[in-house]
Amino acid sequence: MDKTGIDNMLEQLQAASALASGSKNNQEKILDGANSVDFGEKLKAAVDQVNSTQLATEKMTGEFVSGESDTDLHEVMISLQKANVSFQSMIQVRNKLVTAYQEIMNMQV
Repeated sequence: MDKTGIDNMLEQLQAASALASGSKNNQEKILDGANSVDFGEKLKAAVDQVNSTQLATEKMTGEFVSGESDTDLHEVMISLQKANVSFQSMIQVRNKLVTAYQEIMNMQV
């Protein structure tokens, strides 16, 4: 089963947490999976996916309002909800990343 970009980001955060806590259990196993993923690329891919979902929803909504397509109202509403859920998920991931960054910055060396 392929991992999504968010799963890979969470895996990297777990690896960073294991390193920060000094935990040696499963540390090598976590690092092996985390090292094979470019965090920046996965984050950009996730943001791009959310953006494309929102753009497609905006286009569908515009076509529905103008009467250009045969799209039903329920299809537009489902598309709006999907876009909303993906955006809210991205906000939660961002909040987790900001929290992790703040924790790392507050660590004493």
